[in-house]
Amino acid sequence: MPLPVLFGANVEPNTLPVGRSSEQALLIDSLGLDLLTIQDHPYQAAFDDTWTLLTLLAARTRHVTLVPTVSSLQCADAGGAGQGCGDLDRLTGSRVQLGLGAGALWEAIEAMGGSRRTPKEAADALEEAITVIRAMWSGERSVRTHGAHYSLAGVHPGPAPAPGLGLWLGSYGPRMLALTGAKADGWLPSHAYLGLDALPPAVRRIDDAALAAGRDPDTIRRVYNIAGVIQPESASPFQGPAAQWTERLVTLVRTVGMNGFVIWPERDHGQQIRAFAAEVVPAVREALARET
Repeated sequence: MPLPVLFGANVEPNTLPVGRSSEQALLIDSLGLDLLTIQDHPYQAAFDDTWTLLTLLAARTRHVTLVPTVSSLQCADAGGAGQGCGDLDRLTGSRVQLGLGAGALWEAIEAMGGSRRTPKEAADALEEAITVIRAMWSGERSVRTHGAHYSLAGVHPGPAPAPGLGLWLGSYGPRMLALTGAKADGWLPSHAYLGLDALPPAVRRIDDAALAAGRDPDTIRRVYNIAGVIQPESASPFQGPAAQWTERLVTLVRTVGMNGFVIWPERDHGQQIRAFAAEVVPAVREALARET
């Protein structure tokens, strides 16, 4: 059975003004949206640390699920990330998903002490990280994994998180898409990097990899990050009236198989989130319900 369609909004992690991220998070939570995402760029001086901010926002919200979009492990260790995310999921009553990426902006990563990796090395490292994180979530007394980039040598994980905690990958290339289908619980592409024309073939690659791995493709969460604005006049696919947004999102569910959408407002953050929650989300749900 297909997963229910989820809707969310992105929080700006800017350090200044202090408190704005919390205001945005509380708004998202109060409007009943499903997901709250935060980009993760620890080398960006203008941004708060994503995991510190996620923890703060998790404590201040009550219902919304929080997702880093996406966390880069080049400046962290996979075992620690798995342990920390598992703990946060348990402490919040299962309101976290772990978004991961292979890495980008390598000069900035090197400046922070991380390692520059080739595309192959980055993909290899992410695959090893998935193995490590799954082991840290296993609830086993002692776990070991062996890899060129990440390993565990008999560590004792903490309590296993809830079964709903998943790994969602921000992936684009053929190998990463195949890895998503074979081993991930979700997918977090962005419209800015994967346009509407490129989305269907990417979904097919994920589906094919899932089937080859003996998995049901319908169990994979597929969340499209959309930078845009709801406005009276139509200027582009995601710059236009609510009815235009509604039509496009319904089409992406029906014909492409997407099952989640997160708005990244290009301006007027609070106003745009309110418009998305009040004008787009109910209309999409109603259209999909009629079809069902």
